[in-house]
Amino acid sequence: MNQSSNTSLENLISKSSEIRKDVVEISIAHGGHAAASLSCVEIMVTLYYSEVMNISPNNMNDDSRDRYIHSKGHAENVLYSVLSDRGFFPREWINKYYRKGDCRLGGHPDKDIPGVEVTTGSIGHGLGIAVGMALSAKMDCKKHFHFVLMGDAECTEGSVWEAALSASHHKLSNIIAIIDNNAIGASDFLANYSSLDKLEDKWKSFGWNAVSCDGHNINDLESIFKSMIKSKSSKPNIVIANTIKGKGVSFLENNPMGHVMGINTESEISRARKDLEGIT
Repeated sequence: MNQSSNTSLENLISKSSEIRKDVVEISIAHGGHAAASLSCVEIMVTLYYSEVMNISPNNMNDDSRDRYIHSKGHAENVLYSVLSDRGFFPREWINKYYRKGDCRLGGHPDKDIPGVEVTTGSIGHGLGIAVGMALSAKMDCKKHFHFVLMGDAECTEGSVWEAALSASHHKLSNIIAIIDNNAIGASDFLANYSSLDKLEDKWKSFGWNAVSCDGHNINDLESIFKSMIKSKSSKPNIVIANTIKGKGVSFLENNPMGHVMGINTESEISRARKDLEGIT
């Protein structure tokens, strides 16, 4: 894939198509969590390829860089696709080390991977880690931001709301959290076991600046992120990005079992590739 720095909307949409196809190819070759990765492709592209986050392979030792925490650790396929495409580590690592060999790229990301700030995968911890990092930065009068991607089912964890209260109490406006709101947990629709109705209102009641949007609309995502960065508000920020789990692959879309499904059989591989043929 092309690591183009052109951030026009057209190029960002094209990059999303490349990444979505790559997530599928990684899943075909190596397994992993395809459906969970496909729902947050546009979110990841907006963060890593537009002018939203100040993160690059060249500034990982610069203390003024922004921090990204992939709290939704089970969406590792899309993270590895983006990091390799941006040049954080060689592309051949995916073929040599993802879920095999020395497992340099495991089924959940860890801090030894270039471009990965913290080890994640135990759901519900990412926001709390971000709160600690953001509070430290605020106490040191540093201006960088802390971006956190969470799943909606992750928000059923009590630790998330403890972190939310703490961030509000300490006025951590240097946090921008994103919820990949695809309405499905590991194996069922979220509404069947722990409804998160009126999610935006819930976060606002905890003292956050909360905004909902179409999580597959790069133009809206970029506009919201940049507005939050420029805001003079003292509140922490959260974007509730409404998405489709398994986006782009018909037999994974909105499928409660898609979280644990691979793309394995010849018919599944053919169908997945055909589904993505028309996207550009």
